[in-house]
Amino acid sequence: MSTTIQSLRDYRANGQKFSCLTAYDAPFAGLLSDCGIDVQLVGDSLGMVLQGRESTVPVSMEDMIYHTECVARARPESLVMTDLPFMSYATTEQCLHNAARLMQAGAQMVKIEGTDWMAESVRQLTERGVPVCAHLGLTPQFINKLGGYRVQGKGSEAAERMVAHARRLVEAGADVILLECVTASVGTRITREVGVPVIGIGAGPDTDGQVLVLQDVLGISRGHKPRFVKDFLQEGGSVEGAVRAYDQAVKNGEFPENRHSFSG
Repeated sequence: MSTTIQSLRDYRANGQKFSCLTAYDAPFAGLLSDCGIDVQLVGDSLGMVLQGRESTVPVSMEDMIYHTECVARARPESLVMTDLPFMSYATTEQCLHNAARLMQAGAQMVKIEGTDWMAESVRQLTERGVPVCAHLGLTPQFINKLGGYRVQGKGSEAAERMVAHARRLVEAGADVILLECVTASVGTRITREVGVPVIGIGAGPDTDGQVLVLQDVLGISRGHKPRFVKDFLQEGGSVEGAVRAYDQAVKNGEFPENRHSFSG
């Protein structure tokens, strides 16, 4: 049975963890679906993972449309979520136009990075039938403003701001919150206090779902490996085995472990 937004809500209500991995093409989209992955993220991480770029900033709308179409052609039973790339949603008008393009390419939800300045765009997308995942914490499209890949939500003031932003975005209609590289305590608090499913990547063990980049799960990413990454290929024994091992570890609560989380 295909995963829907209602499925994610039901998982949260029942205390059932769910899994998410990135996908950029039809063969892997089919494999991830067969292995039980609940959500597939067509991430702008493809800029670094596939294109060899230093950040997600150069990724274009055309890139995202192309890879969304590739994933959608596999007809996965997973929910397909796609990133709106850098500066493609700087205004509400841009956001609505480009979100429509991604939905028409096969996305079932769009993901946007930022804080509560996105609230009006989220509201208008929601009113027009576009499901939204709001990405908080370490937002890679803002890397030049952030000054590097740093843990977010450290200290009481920063934590309170992030909680407030999450609440405002949910009030505006966000269906899902994604938290990246935040302290485990912030991950726990937002998960408990907002009424929608929360997906974490380096956000501690208490979020409703977990997401990783597929190439990290397979141990084939180059360069620096963040603390929250785990190579599942060794224990899985094959590409399919690694994906199944990740899926089960998330759903059993075995991943992430404390060593994959941040304190502060």
